[in-house]
Amino acid sequence: MNKTVATVGSVITRIMATFVYQAMAVIGGASIIGGIPVYKAALLSGLTATATVVQKLAFAYADDGKITLEELDAAFQINSAPSSKENT
Repeated sequence: MNKTVATVGSVITRIMATFVYQAMAVIGGASIIGGIPVYKAALLSGLTATATVVQKLAFAYADDGKITLEELDAAFQINSAPSSKENT
């Protein structure tokens, strides 16, 4: 049970990090160019990134009724930046 709670907590915090990461990327660029208010551009970008991750998790679950750690990690790979695992 504790492992499940830890996994769910990890997924929730990683989804929040995905939202923030993507929203911050937009604040500096697209909102200035398009004339869209900064908060709307950041919200839209964050929601889009979050929806993509949730879609990948749903697809992995629908495939066989469970999500492995590999599928979980793959769902959060949204860019090609090296992870902290690769630096060790």
